[in-house]
Amino acid sequence: MQGEALRDFLADKADDMKAQKIVTLDVQGKSSVTDYMLVCTGTSKRHVSSIADHIAIEAKKIGIEPLGMDGEIEGEWVVVDMGSTMVHVMQEEHRELYQLEKLWG
Repeated sequence: MQGEALRDFLADKADDMKAQKIVTLDVQGKSSVTDYMLVCTGTSKRHVSSIADHIAIEAKKIGIEPLGMDGEIEGEWVVVDMGSTMVHVMQEEHRELYQLEKLWG
């Protein structure tokens, strides 16, 4: 599973964990690292980490191993690298500060 199908699968898994403000961005041609970014918000450090963990676990269940994950201990901004889709799970204050949608949209 790659491309749009993976992006949609990951967004669905974030929604399973009650992630808020789920936005997907097509960054093909803008980024040499990934094709899509998924940005969502968690309500607390634990919620942010739980969303990211759930996404990684569910991806593994269908045979897709995350290439990396960073920030899960701090729980303020967790990045899950799924290859063609980069997942950013952030607390609201970090999302407002970094405005990834504006930067990459």
